Amino acid sequence: MRALILAAVCLLAAPAVADIAPLTPKAVVEAERAFAADGAAFGIKKSFLTWMADDAIVLNPDPTSAKALYGSRPDGKGPLLEWWPVYAGIARSGDLGFTTGPYTVNGKPGAFYFTVWKKQPDGGWKWIFDGGAGADPTGAPARDSEPGYLTASNQKGQYPESASADLAKVEKALAAQAGEDSVAAYRAVLACDARVYTEDKLPGIGCSQFGPALEARPRKLLMSSLGVTMSAYGDLAFTYGAVAWGEGAGFRRGHYARIWQRRAEGWKLVFDELVSIPPPPPPPKVG
Repeated sequence: MRALILAAVCLLAAPAVADIAPLTPKAVVEAERAFAADGAAFGIKKSFLTWMADDAIVLNPDPTSAKALYGSRPDGKGPLLEWWPVYAGIARSGDLGFTTGPYTVNGKPGAFYFTVWKKQPDGGWKWIFDGGAGADPTGAPARDSEPGYLTASNQKGQYPESASADLAKVEKALAAQAGEDSVAAYRAVLACDARVYTEDKLPGIGCSQFGPALEARPRKLLMSSLGVTMSAYGDLAFTYGAVAWGEGAGFRRGHYARIWQRRAEGWKLVFDELVSIPPPPPPPKVG
């Protein structure tokens, strides 16, 4: 009898996703476009503060409270920052998503942004991470183009805690292999419909185009996780962390930001960006 009761409790507590149809990322695309429209109309400070969650972070150059950073900026519109989504994804549970696309500054091409969105208790969307890498925007889709969509996961629900534990193992294995051969490490976990952003390189979109974006990265990377946000059904996750490479005068560091999707074959990487922190300027010459 006790076993039957426990089984019933587990069934009631499990995420009920078997009958949930996969969603499209239109909600996060609409949120991104509204955010961008406010940016053009009201400027960077007001629009970013309006659309960010209270616990949102940015890289400046280390993970920093976005609210504190933008709240301390002077009022005024500032430079004209414009951006538009060309690719987006959403969790099967409809509570976590992302968009990415090119941006311009005062009409001049910049690079690519990457925004992670989370649904709020009131049903609206706020961003929890705003970043991007200096990937070459040459050939990026135009502003009025229809964004591409990541195919939603078809996996049944999993407790966020157990999903996070499984993903932590995958990230640990990736980090261990990246310490010896980062290209092989990434190729082992990248989905063939993934996107890879590396500074000064065209985005690696799909298996046949990962090469230049991956090979431009340091061969040996030391990685450490700093945070993870898991969807309610354990099918989509945002992770970020620190990276370092080189020795002595050549030592450098930076950060990664990723989107993982749980598929039939396990967790697969569907978005990855590597952002390096510029080295400090050399000390002034004496004498």
